[in-house]
Amino acid sequence: MRTTVVDVAREAGVSVATVDRVLNSRAGVSERTRAIVFESARRLGYLPEGANGAAAAVVRLDFVLPAGGNQFMATLKDEIESQARARPGLEISVCAIEGFNPDTLAAALLNFRGETDGLGVVALDHPAVREAIRALCASGVQVATLVSDILYVPRVAYVGVDNRAAGRLAGYLMRRFVGAERAGQVALFAGSLSYRGHEEREIGFRHILAEEAANLRIVELREMHDDSERAYAEAASLLDAYPDLAAIYNLGAGNSGVARALKERGRERSVTFIAHEISAENRLLLLDGTLDAVIDQNPRVEAREALNILEHAVRGAPYAPHPPRLHAIFKENIPDV
Repeated sequence: MRTTVVDVAREAGVSVATVDRVLNSRAGVSERTRAIVFESARRLGYLPEGANGAAAAVVRLDFVLPAGGNQFMATLKDEIESQARARPGLEISVCAIEGFNPDTLAAALLNFRGETDGLGVVALDHPAVREAIRALCASGVQVATLVSDILYVPRVAYVGVDNRAAGRLAGYLMRRFVGAERAGQVALFAGSLSYRGHEEREIGFRHILAEEAANLRIVELREMHDDSERAYAEAASLLDAYPDLAAIYNLGAGNSGVARALKERGRERSVTFIAHEISAENRLLLLDGTLDAVIDQNPRVEAREALNILEHAVRGAPYAPHPPRLHAIFKENIPDV
């Protein structure tokens, strides 16, 4: 069994918080207590013989994010790396792999057995991926799911927003933009419904339309794997097939492709367009009026929480998470970078 901070605290006769302060060279601990904690940690094998500082208690964390042109994922990667550099005692690596192939993802996850202390992953909800996560956890790796959750696996935590609530918020906004009097056709785009987060957004969206917007009818749901060119082709085909389309809700990325199809047909003002994440491209689409609203989750907060949750889990220390919140962003309240 892996020795944890809880074991060290029990052996030293101090609190877990005190052990955490000692191992991370924080103030507020006497030199005698500091010495007792280090001696207990060495005796239990938590630190090697001769270790006297935080550098000896390095935690290795890895993150697996989907490859591609998703700007939110690129920003999340940058936030994880920049925040980790400011934390002594952490060694991290972020890799990007094909995010829409469950077998590729499962194989990549299994390669981390014995190579890392903790792992954060944006994962497909698929049997092969679930089994890989179970095998990782059984090998002693602490696992957290990011952005999109997977149920019934022994993960430490899910770091992300309530995606069903995000879908309901999108439906509420769409009802307000389109209006209660206009009978309208609605199209949905998703990166992949193999992501539980996208599936939950769809469910939430459908629920609120059924409850509060009987005038709106969903006519299409198309997957585009967060690829802008594929999004453009799908949107162009859909707009040609439905000349009276009232609104589009994109659950994933690829908004620039959808916007290009709208602009080419002169329908960027007549079709309500709601999407996710306040990326650089989405800022411009809000400003020029193509996008009506963006539902944002803060990648800075998600990176911070992922690092905190995984580091504390590896060290065996308690941690009270502070999950990210949903924000509705319009042209008038675009936040500073």
